[in-house]
Amino acid sequence: MSRRPLPPQARPDDAPSWEALDLLATMVAVVNRAGECLFVNAVLESVIGLSRRTLTQRHLHEWFREPAALGEAIDGVARNEFSTRRFEGALRRAVVGHVESLPVHIIVSQTEPTGQRILVEMIEIEQQTRQDREERAFGQAEVTKELIRNLAHEIKNPLGGIRGAAQLLALEVPSQELTEYTQVIIHEADRLQSLVDRLLAPHRKPHVVGDVNIHEVCERVRSLALLEHPRGLRVVRDYDASIPEFRGDREQLIQAVLNIVQNATQALSERIEQGDAQIQLRTRIARQVTIGKQRFRLALELHIEDNGPGVPEHLRERIFYPLVSGREGGSGLGLTLAQTFVQQHQGTIECDSEPGRTVFKIVIPLP
Repeated sequence: MSRRPLPPQARPDDAPSWEALDLLATMVAVVNRAGECLFVNAVLESVIGLSRRTLTQRHLHEWFREPAALGEAIDGVARNEFSTRRFEGALRRAVVGHVESLPVHIIVSQTEPTGQRILVEMIEIEQQTRQDREERAFGQAEVTKELIRNLAHEIKNPLGGIRGAAQLLALEVPSQELTEYTQVIIHEADRLQSLVDRLLAPHRKPHVVGDVNIHEVCERVRSLALLEHPRGLRVVRDYDASIPEFRGDREQLIQAVLNIVQNATQALSERIEQGDAQIQLRTRIARQVTIGKQRFRLALELHIEDNGPGVPEHLRERIFYPLVSGREGGSGLGLTLAQTFVQQHQGTIECDSEPGRTVFKIVIPLP
């Protein structure tokens, strides 16, 4: 396909009016009869991963797995055979290291009777599924919060009584052997108290709110991971330096990212021994992002990717639930803490896992 700039006569004189399309949450392109892009909105620019200037010098067909159906639809609409055509397709987009397909529902429509400019709208098929999943996650978090509060209340009071009684008993028992038994009771009561406190911790409001630089957060976590695993583990940076600071609780976000990275290092234990374990921290800006039922103009995306064995399939839908762990002896609180800390910043966490590649994606709105 030609990459030459469109000739002057192909550029519409009312192009600025198309800027309203940037407000849409779906991907939109305005093309001519040949399929050359006259305008693309911010969402399409973000999804494909190229600038608007680059995309408006190319044909829209280049970004589809099977462009013939798109070409036929554009041609039919341009010749006024029909005003709208709907069909399914797969959009090609570059992701670090590979090209992936994004299933989309495509709507090709007339913008004028002459057929010189055609509107192509692309709706991500998984978008509604993802929004439903996010709503379920927020709902589950609220149910979990209420359950934990009630459970903690029921546990904490008897624990205090048990511990106090054991301390008094320790003062009265005559033998050292019996004193050791009371110490076991005290120790186990303290352990349960600590567990209850950890369960309650993510549901408290952020205490420290200030300007947060996400790359400072990532660097802190990276240094901690490398201190714990100085050999056999690479932590690769891929940062977008243009991401602005935002208001938040820096310590909570460090803990959230650290919990995910620690989960990854535990899953990578065999590869760390072999010397080829890798975690990648990648930051990007996303535009026109919907989180729950609210839309944001800009958002931070932090991808935490590892080359471990992947999350077991039977746990993938439940990994953010409290006390669910795929590791023997694990508390199952790390990802619950991470999810709640991110949700307190109006954000969300998603997980995509397969053998050899697991990605946790944190999305947080930007000002």
